[in-house]
Amino acid sequence: MGGVTSTMAAKFAFFPPSPPSYTVVTDSLTGLLLLSPFPHRENVEVLKLPTRKGTEVVAVYIRHPMATSTLLYSHGNAADLGQMYELFIELSIHLKVNLMGYDYSGYGQSSGKPSEQNTYADIEAVYKCLEESYGAKQEDVILYGQSVGSGPTLELAARLSKLRAVVLHSPILSGLRVMYPVKRTYWFDIYKNIDKIPLVTCPVLIIHGTADEVVDCSHGKQLWELCREKYEPLWLKGGNHCDLELYPEYIRHLKKFVSFVEKPPSQRHSSRRSTDQFEQPRRSTDVFEASRKSTDRREKPRQSFDRSEKLKNQSHNVDKLEKLKNPFDQMERSRRSVDCIEKSRKSVDHQVERGRKSVDRLDRLRTG
Repeated sequence: MGGVTSTMAAKFAFFPPSPPSYTVVTDSLTGLLLLSPFPHRENVEVLKLPTRKGTEVVAVYIRHPMATSTLLYSHGNAADLGQMYELFIELSIHLKVNLMGYDYSGYGQSSGKPSEQNTYADIEAVYKCLEESYGAKQEDVILYGQSVGSGPTLELAARLSKLRAVVLHSPILSGLRVMYPVKRTYWFDIYKNIDKIPLVTCPVLIIHGTADEVVDCSHGKQLWELCREKYEPLWLKGGNHCDLELYPEYIRHLKKFVSFVEKPPSQRHSSRRSTDQFEQPRRSTDVFEASRKSTDRREKPRQSFDRSEKLKNQSHNVDKLEKLKNPFDQMERSRRSVDCIEKSRKSVDHQVERGRKSVDRLDRLRTG
């Protein structure tokens, strides 16, 4: 019964890009692993890591010369390393952090099949590599989980008491709650984040779009309410599931959070603003951030949440944005949608409907 449930859950939870967006090749001169078709960077290492489940996952480690933190990034359910690679490079540069990203079992060039339990083994193997191969200490690590990636992120965070911080990007309360507004946790549910978030002891930043059509913003807000160590959340007005990197507030808020958690605990509390009254997001003057385009080619362009303000400011930046258009068009082509493949979701609607009926029967039995 558990195996059948796990198989059904995997069908609606995991959509690995097919074919993968990259290959792993070995350099004939150096013997180093390289991520093709991307040019080799001196500060990037490509790794293959064994997991306790017997699979082998592909990971990339990006060094930053001024880093004092290491960010371990768990991506969403419809992307792979090739699609995330350019974003990883950008985050490392702008946040001044070392960054480790990886593909789940069954994604990209990682072996095996995707499953909830495999993703837990995957992130454990990557974290172990950070400790043993790169000397990362728990108190210097920031775990970052996007959408379904919030599952393995919180599974690990709940067991590590000295983490520097956690970032949850469009997170889910649980797999079942994405589809149905159930009030309790069922045994066959997956990624029960709602039960794990209270166990996390480090500062937690939650980022969610208010117009998210895949994972409702209420998921992020409820998780924030359950956090023990709350940090000022970022509710991006008008933001959908796949376009949050487009907003200037995204990178600016991340920078502020990283700067905050890198301070000694005594300085954190003396400089921390109250979380009871949050300042409304201000517009960034950073041309780089303003020029970021949606990473989902199939996502409709988002509507401005302040059309009049946008029109007033547009003339000031149009020339600079035009000059930056070409390099960022290439970046857009390199990354696909993260967790937003409507076509794939429709393919399992009939299985999801069976799950709905099962839940209804369980509720009737319980109330009866």
